[in-house]
Amino acid sequence: MINQLFTRSDKFPGWWVVGACFVLLAMSSGVGFYGLAVYLNAFSNEFGWSVSSISLATTSFFLVGGLSGLWIAKFIATHDVRIMILGGAVLGTVALYMLGFVEHRWQLFAVYILYALGWSAAGLGPATTVVTRWFHAKRASALAIASTGLSVGGIVVTPFIKWIIDEHGIRGGSPWLALVWLVGIVPVTILFLRPYPQPFGWLPDGERVAEGETPLVTGTPLHEAVKSRFFLAVSIGYIFAMGAQVGAIQQLVKLVEERTDKGTATAAMIVLSTMSILGRFAGGRLIPRTSMIRFTIGTAGVQAIALAALSFMESALPILLSIGLLGSTLGNMLMMQSLLIADRFGVLDFPRISARVALISFSGTAGGPLLLGWLHDAAGGYRTSYLAASMCSLIAVVIFSMAGSSKIATDATDPIGVVVDPKRG
Repeated sequence: MINQLFTRSDKFPGWWVVGACFVLLAMSSGVGFYGLAVYLNAFSNEFGWSVSSISLATTSFFLVGGLSGLWIAKFIATHDVRIMILGGAVLGTVALYMLGFVEHRWQLFAVYILYALGWSAAGLGPATTVVTRWFHAKRASALAIASTGLSVGGIVVTPFIKWIIDEHGIRGGSPWLALVWLVGIVPVTILFLRPYPQPFGWLPDGERVAEGETPLVTGTPLHEAVKSRFFLAVSIGYIFAMGAQVGAIQQLVKLVEERTDKGTATAAMIVLSTMSILGRFAGGRLIPRTSMIRFTIGTAGVQAIALAALSFMESALPILLSIGLLGSTLGNMLMMQSLLIADRFGVLDFPRISARVALISFSGTAGGPLLLGWLHDAAGGYRTSYLAASMCSLIAVVIFSMAGSSKIATDATDPIGVVVDPKRG
């Protein structure tokens, strides 16, 4: 029945693929990205470990995730992406189960490294690659819907994860974390995810392949893309933008609990994710009407304002309002990374180009939590930490301004193309 959905239906199945990626990203963010903030708080409270030491484990998580993304991108360029995602499901399940056996800090590092491999293999890189293959003209809308799973994970999955940890602790809750991860990834991958539309008689966006037509995948080769000013500016800009964003989010639960209470901390994650959804859909309507790079610059600027506000707020309502403003930038900042690369360089080498941008920016993603955690311990609070994050966002604004336009090489105009092999992942 599911195969008929892709081969015999007159309705374009690409939106089922988007739905599958939505679920994958909900698990990736809810149990992984946002979940790390919950685990940081739990290990700090249950073991009495310093925030900076746990933040260093979070840094190792993102570094390994970024480094492994290069090999993952190379693999999914020539193999079925579902193999990689299912492998990530298994690795993540084992790592989350082992989280309950951590007694020493070095063990936390080992578990986080294993989980980072699973998280990267079943997360953002494979999901955005698949959506980019299935949609060209409607790519912004498709990516907006799929990446909304990141926010829904924060709204639905992370509060559930936090409830499990609050009720059972790390040791008692880890089997449940592993089960949520496994059940959330495996069925939807097998049933509804497919690597390319062409083998099923479809072109991107829903056009049928004409009889005798040879579909092409076009774009800029990797070796040319990495030499461009646009690649360098976007990559380096995202070091600061994502370092500020991820560092702030990973410390957010602890910041809110220190200044208010546990209930407000749970509400903060819901507000953050809800505003991320609303901001992303607003962005989806604005992006086709404006320059993508200007939109990215504006998003980084608003992020700087929100982080500066958070550094000073001490009571529940102002904190939640500041978090809401931060959330409005959250989804768009992450989504724009894939959109900028696809818009400028096309689909041909998208997984490998995107993986290299992600690897460079992961140095910020990894360093952000460590920097904010160290500043927290050194200053005895989060004011200095979040002011530093705000400054990083402003640096990103300056660097993005040097990128130039993304509308240079597109799928419709780039003369470079290769025939799609239906066996490719």
